[in-house]
Amino acid sequence: MTKKMTKKEKKEFRKILLERKERIIRKLSEFINESKEVETNVAKDVVDKAESSYTKEFLLSLSDTERDQLMLIDEALRRLDKDDFGLCQLCSREISRKRLNALPWTPTCINCQEKAEKES
Repeated sequence: MTKKMTKKEKKEFRKILLERKERIIRKLSEFINESKEVETNVAKDVVDKAESSYTKEFLLSLSDTERDQLMLIDEALRRLDKDDFGLCQLCSREISRKRLNALPWTPTCINCQEKAEKES
């Protein structure tokens, strides 16, 4: 039996998700600016060029993870609007509150997540 999420709980999750989204967007903006700085600095020799290239690649790879999380947050916000937030997108069972508190953007319950990780 699933416990219906209250309006107060939904409001709190929405607040958490929006705050996290804002932090990620701010962080992404910083990464993009740092990446542009690395690109515009003229490298003097091969070692400088390699270091500059590595730094830029590192900054951009970090932002890929952040972009993925942004997509998950946007999906979670849509689920809040559709009233199926807190339900696993694979098995339709309720996601535990403990898991939602830790990862409010998660689309899956722990069982489905573990299955997916074993398969990959």
